[in-house]
Amino acid sequence: MIIAGLIILGLAFGSFVNALVWRLHKQETTPINHKRPTKNQKPTPKNQLSIVSGRSMCVNCKHELAAKDLIPVLSWLWLKGKCRYCAKPISWQYPAVEAATAALFVISYLFWPAFQGAFQGGTLEIAGVVDFGVWLVMVVGFMALVVYDLRWMILPNKIIFPLIVLAGLNVLVQSLLTSGLQPLISSLWGVLIASGLFYGLFQVSGGRWIGGGDVKLGFLLGILVGGPAGAFLTLFLASLIGTLYSMPLLINQKLTAKTKVPFGPFLIIGAIIVKLFGQNLIDWYAGSFLF
Repeated sequence: MIIAGLIILGLAFGSFVNALVWRLHKQETTPINHKRPTKNQKPTPKNQLSIVSGRSMCVNCKHELAAKDLIPVLSWLWLKGKCRYCAKPISWQYPAVEAATAALFVISYLFWPAFQGAFQGGTLEIAGVVDFGVWLVMVVGFMALVVYDLRWMILPNKIIFPLIVLAGLNVLVQSLLTSGLQPLISSLWGVLIASGLFYGLFQVSGGRWIGGGDVKLGFLLGILVGGPAGAFLTLFLASLIGTLYSMPLLINQKLTAKTKVPFGPFLIIGAIIVKLFGQNLIDWYAGSFLF
């Protein structure tokens, strides 16, 4: 029942991610109630782009969507990837993001470190439940950042800053619930390493090697993964995944040495792996290669 509930919740939040990303981008690029819109742009009423009160619409014909058009994944399949009203294609991004968010919700539940002992007969403390709830919110934010960065190579402050505040508050709550400073100290180390390293690269290169958004994302991920080991492992995995992604494209000449590749998604994937499996990876490495 829990897994079924997480699947439904993940699909719903995945649909929210698609709407959030589109509306944030439109808020930055579309004239709002403009008296003289540009030739290729139509004025968009402000309430239609509101994150809270805006109604879902087709991105092509701007027709307001009915409830039957908004069922995650199923509506896209039923409509065969086309808008019911204008028959133009609906990007595969929509069902992919919905399914990926649901999958991450379930995977996080199955492999959440604090739950492992509870499933084996231990006592599940409230600190672990709170931490997991905050993590699910982070997953939603991560999905939005990944989509936005892949499409427009920007990590918007409107997503990153609220996540930083939430992550920081969660660290304080964890310290209070566990009556210790270890969560706070670990997060400070993670911030110093992840964000500090990126800030140094940003300053040295004048923003050519790495963007300011990656520095802020490093700050967020440093809070989440905590500790020097987690921060270094996140950076290593992100670099490894980025290399594995880029090398085949370079060999096939689909990318060049000067092509800009968004690094945010690789950082986020690395952080998710570390959060769920980091200690197991560190223990495996220590047992296999360290004496």
